[in-house]
Amino acid sequence: MSLSPARKKKVVVFISGGGSNMLSLAKAAAEPDFPAEIIAVISDKAEAGGLAKAAALGIATASFVRKDFQSKEEHEAAILAELDRLQPDIICLAGYMRLLSAAFINRHAGRILNIHPSLLPLFPGLYTHQRALEAGMKLAGCTVHFVTEGMDDGPIIAQAAVPILAGDTPETLAARVLTVEHKTYPLALRLVSEGKVTMHDGRAVSHGVCDASGALISPTI
Repeated sequence: MSLSPARKKKVVVFISGGGSNMLSLAKAAAEPDFPAEIIAVISDKAEAGGLAKAAALGIATASFVRKDFQSKEEHEAAILAELDRLQPDIICLAGYMRLLSAAFINRHAGRILNIHPSLLPLFPGLYTHQRALEAGMKLAGCTVHFVTEGMDDGPIIAQAAVPILAGDTPETLAARVLTVEHKTYPLALRLVSEGKVTMHDGRAVSHGVCDASGALISPTI
């Protein structure tokens, strides 16, 4: 049975760029049985390409440009005021390139999700694909996690892996990982929206979630 809109979790997505992961969430949320709806997209860049894409889908948008505020605190206060107005159940960071303060995170503890293009805890931060190649990794992937005060170290909700192929560059690897990001983020949002994964005492706790079967092994003989 489909969930009525009133019962769906309200989600605000934060972006800084083109918003491809935001679009994957919006596409999933357009399905009648998806347990969440995207009510707004917020960016720290007025020129972020994802804002126009969201608006074209009828999603409300807003931008809060850092240079328009005297301090990080004022910048975040303006965003928090907008969130107070919107009253989201969940915040999804999707290529949002600013670190949130502890005060911001604590206001929405356990309700902020982020997607990172590596198999955390490996390669937090930037240049993940280049670092994976330099380390001689055979697998790469993405991670959706709850946001905590440390960078890219919150409890893990879901992960997906892809092989690293001979001749890969950071760009080709990034493109391969992005394809699974677009599948993994909607899955993670569904799990959290349905209460099947929650954060408790600094850990992600699963409730009736099926584990993956099989294995991805690279290279093969």
